[in-house]
Amino acid sequence: MKIIDLRTMRGPSYWSVKHTKLIVAKVDLEEFAGKWSNTVTGLGGRLMKLFPNIGQAQPNGMSGGKQSAKRPPLDLDQLNDGEPLGHVIYHIALELQRLAGMPVYWGKSYPAREEGVEYVVFTYQEERAGRRAVEAAVEVVEASCKKEKVDLKAIIDELHEIREEEFIGPSTYSIVAEAASRNIPYIALKNSNIIQLGYGVNQKRIWATTTSYTSHAGVEVAGNKNRTKAMLKDAGVPVPRGTTVYSEDGLRDAIEELGFPIVTKPLDGNHGKGATIYITNWKDAAEGLKAAQAYSRAVIVEQFIEGFDFRLLVVNGKLIAAAKRTPAAVTGDGTSTIQQLIDEVNKDPRRGVGHEKVLTAIKADKHTLDILKNKDLTLKSVLPAGETMYLKSTANISTGGTASDVTDQMHPYNVLLAERVAGIVGLDICGIDLMATDIAVPLNESRGAVIEVNAAPGFRMHISPAEGLPRNVAAPVVDMLFPPGSTARIPIIAVTGTNGKTTTTRLIAHLVASKGYKVGFTTTDGIYIQGVQLQKGDCTGGISAEFVLKDPTVNYAVLETARGGMLRSGLGFNTCDIAVVTNVAADHLGMRDIYTVEEMAAVKGVLPRTVRKSGWAVLNADDDLVYAMARTVDCRVALFSMDENSPRIREHVEGGGVAAVYEEGYITIYKNSYKLRIDRAAEFPITFGGRAGFNIENSLAAALAGYLAGFDRDEIKTAFRTFVPSGAKTPGRMNVYKFPKCEVIVDYAHNTAGILKYAEFMEATPATRKIGVVSGLGDRRDEDTLGFSRVAGRIFDEVVLRQDRDLRGKTAEEIKALMETGLRLDKPELPITYIEKEMDAIDHVLETAPEGAVITLFTENITAVLAKLDKYEALVAAEQ
Repeated sequence: MKIIDLRTMRGPSYWSVKHTKLIVAKVDLEEFAGKWSNTVTGLGGRLMKLFPNIGQAQPNGMSGGKQSAKRPPLDLDQLNDGEPLGHVIYHIALELQRLAGMPVYWGKSYPAREEGVEYVVFTYQEERAGRRAVEAAVEVVEASCKKEKVDLKAIIDELHEIREEEFIGPSTYSIVAEAASRNIPYIALKNSNIIQLGYGVNQKRIWATTTSYTSHAGVEVAGNKNRTKAMLKDAGVPVPRGTTVYSEDGLRDAIEELGFPIVTKPLDGNHGKGATIYITNWKDAAEGLKAAQAYSRAVIVEQFIEGFDFRLLVVNGKLIAAAKRTPAAVTGDGTSTIQQLIDEVNKDPRRGVGHEKVLTAIKADKHTLDILKNKDLTLKSVLPAGETMYLKSTANISTGGTASDVTDQMHPYNVLLAERVAGIVGLDICGIDLMATDIAVPLNESRGAVIEVNAAPGFRMHISPAEGLPRNVAAPVVDMLFPPGSTARIPIIAVTGTNGKTTTTRLIAHLVASKGYKVGFTTTDGIYIQGVQLQKGDCTGGISAEFVLKDPTVNYAVLETARGGMLRSGLGFNTCDIAVVTNVAADHLGMRDIYTVEEMAAVKGVLPRTVRKSGWAVLNADDDLVYAMARTVDCRVALFSMDENSPRIREHVEGGGVAAVYEEGYITIYKNSYKLRIDRAAEFPITFGGRAGFNIENSLAAALAGYLAGFDRDEIKTAFRTFVPSGAKTPGRMNVYKFPKCEVIVDYAHNTAGILKYAEFMEATPATRKIGVVSGLGDRRDEDTLGFSRVAGRIFDEVVLRQDRDLRGKTAEEIKALMETGLRLDKPELPITYIEKEMDAIDHVLETAPEGAVITLFTENITAVLAKLDKYEALVAAEQ
C-alpha cells in the first residue's frame, strides 16, 4: 500500500464544507486492491487487539464548537462482516490521533476513479500529526494484512511529540474556542504563537493569554518581582518582607534580617522555575540560591508565608476565578515505594503528557529527587500509610499539581484586593498568587500576602479544576476584545466560476473602493491592498485570501476564488457575505481528480455554500449547473440573466426574489414587481459599446452583488462608468491598444466557453483582417484543445500559432499538431504561421498586419506582453 497524493484542507473544500480541517489521502491499495476486512484472514482480530477502543462513540459536548452526533462505529463484528480497507484506514488514522491526545472523530472513504485506489478523508487537530497519522495508518493496515509486527507505541509517542510541539496550549485554545462559538474567525499567524481573532481592521490578537490590549509596561512591572512588590506595598497591599541578593554573603545578611523559614526565587522567573519554598536551614538556603541563579543572577529572598497557595484571575478589571493549588504529591500506603505511588497517581485518566489532558502526569525530575534527598528519601523509599509527600516546591499544574475552584468562597475584601492589584500593575489579564490560611477571610486578617503577579497566566486550573466548578474564563477575555455591538469581521464578497471571475472581482472591488472603503482583493494576477499590488501571480487560493484578511488596514475584502485552491487546500475563510458564481464550463478537466463538468460544478458550488444565512448567493440563471446550486445553499439567492424573458428569472422575481437582467440595453435590477435601471450597458467602457457581451454578463453579476451589499444605483452607475479596461486596471482582460495601422487586443481566453464568448465580440467588431496569436495548453484534454482551436479557426482570417513557456505535460510537437488540426476543422485553407516564442510572434504580427486589421493576442505572459506593447506604443507616438 502507498499514499500517492496527500493534501491538507484548511477551510471549506470540495471534500466538506462543514469540516474545515481535513487530511485527504489517495491510497493505492496495490496487492490488496479489491479486498475488504473480511477477506484478509484474521485482520479484524489483529486490529481490535491493537485498538480495543476504536469503536467507542464520540463524547458529547466537546469544547470548541459543535461536533457530529456520533462517528460511525468500527468493531470486530463489522470488520468480520466486511469493511473497505480505506474505511479501516481512516478509522485508524483518527484513533492514532486520539491516542496521542487529539480528539478527532469525523472521516469518510470511497473509491477513486482508478482501479484499486481509495480516497481516505478525515479530520485532524494538528496538521503535521494528521499527515503522519494517515501514513502510520496505512503502515499499520498493511502490516496487519501481512501479519507483521506493529510498533504502536513508537507511532503514538511520535504523534504525542508532534502534538506538544504544535498545539497552541489549553489557555489559548479556550479563547479560540470561545471566539469560534461566537462565529468570530481566527487565523494562526505563521512563525509565531500568535492567533489573530477577527479580520482586517477589526482584528485582535492573542499570544497565550496576552492580548492586543495587554500593556507592555504592565508586563515589565510583573516581570520584575521587586518592582511589583514595591508598587503593591506602596498601595497598601500585604506582601512578604524580603530583599534581593546576588551572592551567599547577601543571602546570609537576608536570613539574619528575615529569619527562617524563607523562600528563594529568581528575580525574573516565571511558572515557579528556580523557586524553593519553606527553607529552614542554611544548607537548603544555599541550594535554593543556586537553583534560582540558574535563571537569574538576582535572587529574591522572602519570608515564607504560612498558608495555602491560591491563584486569582482578573480579566478587564474584574475577578473571574480563584483556585486553591496543591503541589504534586503522593500519599503513602505503608507498602508501595514513592515511584510506585507516582505511577499509581499517573494512572488517573485525567493525567497526560504536557497539556494533553486536564492534569499533567507527575515526573520525578531532579527537583523531585533533591526534595527527597533533603528528607533522606529516594524513589525506592516506602512512605508510611497516610503520610503525604510533596514532590514539587511549587503548585504549578504543569508540573503535576492540582487545583480546586474556590471562586465562590472569596471574601469581598479579597475580591477587591485582586482587582486593585491588577490595576496597580496595569494588566488586562492578570494572575495573582497569594498565600493565605483561608480565602474566605480578608487577607489582612489572616496574615497572608500577595506573593507574585503574573502576566499571561495559565487558564487550565480554572477551565478544568480537579475539584469544584469549571469556569469559562475565556468568555470575559472575548467580551473585552469584542464588546457588545462591535464586530470582528469585515464584509467579504467572493467570486468564482470558469470564466469572467477576474473581471467581475475587479469590477466589484472598484465599486467598493469608490465608496471609500479600504479594499483588499485577490485575482489571478495578484493581491491588491488599497489599489497597490503586493503580490504577483495567480493569487486565487486560501493563502492569498488569508493575506487580505490578515491585513490590518483592510475593511472590505473582494476575493477571486478558483477551483485549484479549493482542491489543493480549501478556502481561506469559513463564511462570506456574498458569493458570486459566474458560470461553469469544461476547463481543467482531468486535473486533480475532477473529470466532468458536473464534478467541476460541485467544486465551484463550495463557495455559495459558505455564505452566511443572511447573506446572498448570486447565481447565473442562464447556466443550468450554476442555477442548480440554489438547491444546495443555506442563504438567500439572487439570480442574473442575459435573457429578459427568462422563465427562471420570472419565477424567481414573482416569488419575491431579487435578480439582475439585461433588458432593452440596460443593466436592470428586478425586485418584486419593481425595476431599478442602473444604466445602459453600452455606457460602461468594459462592454466596448455593448459589443462585449461577456462583460455585460460580468457587469450584471457585479451590479447585483453591489446592490445586495448596500450600494445605491448612482454609486454603481458611476463606478462602472469609471472602470476603464487597461493593462493597469484589468491586465490581460480585453486590453485594447489602438495604433495608426491596426488595433491590438490582449485577452486571456483559454477555454472553449471563453473563446465562444469572445467570438461574439469579434463578430460585432469591424476589421479589414482579423488575426489571432494563439497557443494550446498541455494540461488540457485533447478534446478541450481541439474545441478551443476550432472556435479560434472560425474567428480569425489568419493565425499565428505559438507555444507557452510551460508546456504542462505535452511536447511542443503534440500541442502544435492538435492546434493545427482544430484550427482547420472548419477552415481547411486557414493561413497558419508557426512561431514558437510569444515575443517573436508578436513582433511578426505587428510588422505584417495590414491597414485596419484587428490583432488578438491570447497571452500567457501578461506582464511581458503588456510591457512590450507599451514600449511599442511609445515608439509609435515618438515617430508621429
